[in-house]
Amino acid sequence: MSGAQVFLVDDQPAVLKALGRLLAAAGYRVGAYATAEAFLDAGHADQEGCLVLDLSMPGMDGPALQDALSARASRLPVIFLTGHGDLESGIRAMKHGAADFLTKPVDDIRLIAAIELALQRNRERRQADGELAAIRARLHTLTPREAEVMNLVIEGLLNKQIAAALGTVEKTVKVHRARVMAKMAVKSVTALVRLVDRARSDGTT
Repeated sequence: MSGAQVFLVDDQPAVLKALGRLLAAAGYRVGAYATAEAFLDAGHADQEGCLVLDLSMPGMDGPALQDALSARASRLPVIFLTGHGDLESGIRAMKHGAADFLTKPVDDIRLIAAIELALQRNRERRQADGELAAIRARLHTLTPREAEVMNLVIEGLLNKQIAAALGTVEKTVKVHRARVMAKMAVKSVTALVRLVDRARSDGTT
């Protein structure tokens, strides 16, 4: 709870005030919004933290804001609050990636526990995103020929087999292979395979 950011979106001023006081006292930085549209306009979709969101609001409701954040590829975890105990809506919210679904009046301890879990999830996702970005950056430094050599290396081909496949000599393959390992910052083929598999599983080359 070291000054982490929590956003509140609720159309009831009394709820915003009460939750804002609770979370500020617990050590969070709080941003409060009376409408989903106001939150979106503030441009916090890519910010680190978590969002505590009312399910039912006039205009854009909670699920619609959740969908809008998803469309923007936001990593901001969402904790829904509802006064209706709507099980069907809760199931939908969780299927669409909500971190939790709590009913009003919300228990203070349970809310803070849910926020801490959501913040941890957000930190882990952002760290993973940063690691993938670093892998992509390394891959983009490879020349076309180095990329060809890398792909054949991770397929398990020996240097002489790669040379035959590319119509070059083994000495040249060794040079390209060494450059690939240096640029990808790995010391073994196993580590190289892990990096490339991770990048490809995320839609990268």
